Amino acid sequence: GMTKEAYLEYQLNTAVTEGRNLDLITMGRGEGPECYCYPNTVIRRLIDSWSKNYDYVVIDNEAGMEHLSRRTTQNIDEMLIVSDYTIKGLRAAARIIELIRELALTVRRQSVLINTAPVQLELLFREEMERLGIVPAAIIPQDMTLARYDLEQKPLLELPDDSAAVMAMNTLLERLLNRPAAVIK
Repeated sequence: GMTKEAYLEYQLNTAVTEGRNLDLITMGRGEGPECYCYPNTVIRRLIDSWSKNYDYVVIDNEAGMEHLSRRTTQNIDEMLIVSDYTIKGLRAAARIIELIRELALTVRRQSVLINTAPVQLELLFREEMERLGIVPAAIIPQDMTLARYDLEQKPLLELPDDSAAVMAMNTLLERLLNRPAAVIK
């Protein structure tokens, strides 16, 4: 006795885990090659509705560009585009920036992060960043503590404050939360 939309909305609401300072909803990938237009529309509407209840909403999408073309992520204050320390990763980040413009998505700010980079970036890597017009908002260094936590399956929230990755992220977050917005179209 329930519409598909009401059922999906109910299921999403029951999937929310509420914490003291953080609520979390995790969602897996769809199964098979079917079209996800309808669920994406419902999810987009729910996210827009839920976001009014929070100071910050963080959506961690899978690597790739499908979430942009499906428009499940829109009206974004800050898009963090994460690249690994590879030329392919840089080019994918540049393509995401281009796709945001092509789709005329409302993204107020965008920041590129280079992840697991050595202290000294290779000349070829720096040249490719310049060629693509990428000025990273942060370079997250290789961090053996982070690698150890991953191997031992320890929660990353327990990383020590002196971890190189934690320090780089803290610096980035301070800067992001205090900088003025500039709409990118």
